[in-house]
Amino acid sequence: MQTHVIVGGGMTGHAAAAAIREKDPGARVVVLGAEPEAPYARPPLTKGLWLGKEESSVLLAPVDVDWLAGRRAVSVDTARHEVTDDQGGVHRYDRLLLATGGRPRRLPFGGDRVIYYRTLADYRRLRGVAGKRVAVIGGGFIGSEIAASLAQNGKEVTMVFPDARIGARVYPAGLGDFLMRTYEDRCVRVLAGEQVTGIEARGDETAVLTGTGQQIVADAVVAGIGIVPETTLAEAAGIRCSDGIEVDARLETSAPDVFAAGDVARFPSPALGRSIRVEHEDAALTMGAAAGRIMAGSGERYEHLPFFYSDMFDLGYEAVGVLDARLETIESWKTPFREGAIYYLDGDAVRGVLLWGMFGHVDAARALIEGRRAVPRAELVHAIE
Repeated sequence: MQTHVIVGGGMTGHAAAAAIREKDPGARVVVLGAEPEAPYARPPLTKGLWLGKEESSVLLAPVDVDWLAGRRAVSVDTARHEVTDDQGGVHRYDRLLLATGGRPRRLPFGGDRVIYYRTLADYRRLRGVAGKRVAVIGGGFIGSEIAASLAQNGKEVTMVFPDARIGARVYPAGLGDFLMRTYEDRCVRVLAGEQVTGIEARGDETAVLTGTGQQIVADAVVAGIGIVPETTLAEAAGIRCSDGIEVDARLETSAPDVFAAGDVARFPSPALGRSIRVEHEDAALTMGAAAGRIMAGSGERYEHLPFFYSDMFDLGYEAVGVLDARLETIESWKTPFREGAIYYLDGDAVRGVLLWGMFGHVDAARALIEGRRAVPRAELVHAIE
């Protein structure tokens, strides 16, 4: 009987456990999850849970494995095929999956006055804030989503971030400017181009200080400033890492019988011709499931190009590939800033597609990228309709 150990109790670990159980019903599967929660979906933490869904709706279906919640792996011995947890438990494996995700980037000040928004516990803490004023630090993926959700819940929201506009690193300037107007029209105060320089406790309130002398006094401060891949365990075990745990097409690391998947894994993408790391739901689920099947004996390779999505007020999108505002962009709008496609080009090749207000076209967008061929710019205007 094979023993599979999974370090990480999030969506990736859950998907892997379910895949192993389906492919090899007799295998022993042990999951070490640092959080005390049962496995849950993360995307609703910034979306659905603020829009009327019950907390129980985020829970993932139970899988018949040894699920050890609240147990953090502290070391991996790749020679002995053993994982040790923070309670002294030693778990021997035939195959090991590292699905350790990432840890939030933190400010050098503020301490526990700042909610670094990532977990169900963070959601509960923010939901429990009695006051109405919330400062959101960050104008990217998490910051824009949580700011919109809080505003829809009657909070007085101030966003503060150093970039010139919301999503400046992803969206073309015109779309970013439209988003700025949209947030302000929804009574969100937007302080773009502001560097946070300090956070001060003022009784039950907290003040966020900026480089230009602004002071944002709030009942809660939320930061969504990105994550750092959690490679500490892998690095200590001598596993090769570079902005994530490096894996091959079968999701295996530099250590035999050790695999990695999800936010933490840097994997080769045939569609893009280079290795990438993706911090979104589709990558977590598809990579986790593939890793589980491979660990249980599948001969497959992971060649999927993950997609991702976001919702802000009544706006939403799906996207695939590389969305980098520094690339050349071709915009094709059916209705300006409401429905259209944006293509991100590197030379003459499409590297990313943003489907703004267009849903159900991810496969067509992915095919454009996977073709790895030059597409005349005039044709892109009608490439996805």
